[in-house]
Amino acid sequence: MKEELRTGEKRIRGNSGTIYPFISILAILAIWQALTSFGIVPSFMLPSPADTIKAFIGDFDLLMMHLRVTLLETLVGTVTGVCVGYVAACLMDMWDPAYKALYPVIVITQTIPAVAIAPLLVLWFGYNMMPKIILIVLITFFPIVVGVLDGFRSVDKDQINLLKTMGATRWQIFRHVKFQSALPNFFSGLRITVAYAVVGAVLAEWLGGFAGLGVYMTRVKKSFAYDKMFAVIFLISIISLLLILLVNILQKKCMPWERANNKTHNQKVRTE
Repeated sequence: MKEELRTGEKRIRGNSGTIYPFISILAILAIWQALTSFGIVPSFMLPSPADTIKAFIGDFDLLMMHLRVTLLETLVGTVTGVCVGYVAACLMDMWDPAYKALYPVIVITQTIPAVAIAPLLVLWFGYNMMPKIILIVLITFFPIVVGVLDGFRSVDKDQINLLKTMGATRWQIFRHVKFQSALPNFFSGLRITVAYAVVGAVLAEWLGGFAGLGVYMTRVKKSFAYDKMFAVIFLISIISLLLILLVNILQKKCMPWERANNKTHNQKVRTE
């Protein structure tokens, strides 16, 4: 009986955790719709959610065409940025002079606004995909470098010394200790990375290009079609949320022991 009550409480808590965000979103949409319906805010300044949905449905095919270009840029730029960031973190962890030389430069690169870099990249590399991919790499590799490097350096030194006394090589220490220790930091950085990647692609397209959601936004802005502008904003937000959800699923697949540890912890809490 007690076990059934605990299971019921757990289900209620889980459902409430998913219901509350939907309630808050619906409340915001209702207030937004009321502001435009009653004329408190002019529709040309703030299109209603209903007008935004109509604009999305009306330009659905065109939006999907531009979305394919943006997603391709995001995918290539993110994969490249993640690989560059991970390799840089490994290099700085293994070789201290590389850390002292590269880390300050990496930090300085993040102090330069992306809005200032994007026009220069377009000027140097043209209006094709190359400047967009480079900008995404510059935006996305920093969270990976910092997260993975912190994960490497958080490993217990005694554990590493024990493996060395047992004759373990650098590769074995990396594979069995450092790699697994850095995985939580890596996925935390990857969640930030995928969110920034889409925004970076749209920003680069905004400043110049032939296709993509950023190009679409500049065109509808010039025609004062703000309902279509809001439709793109919603689409970008949905894509970013889906990418973050994909990273969460990938983390659960790559770190099954984390779920087992959580279950063990919950069982201990229940027994206490």
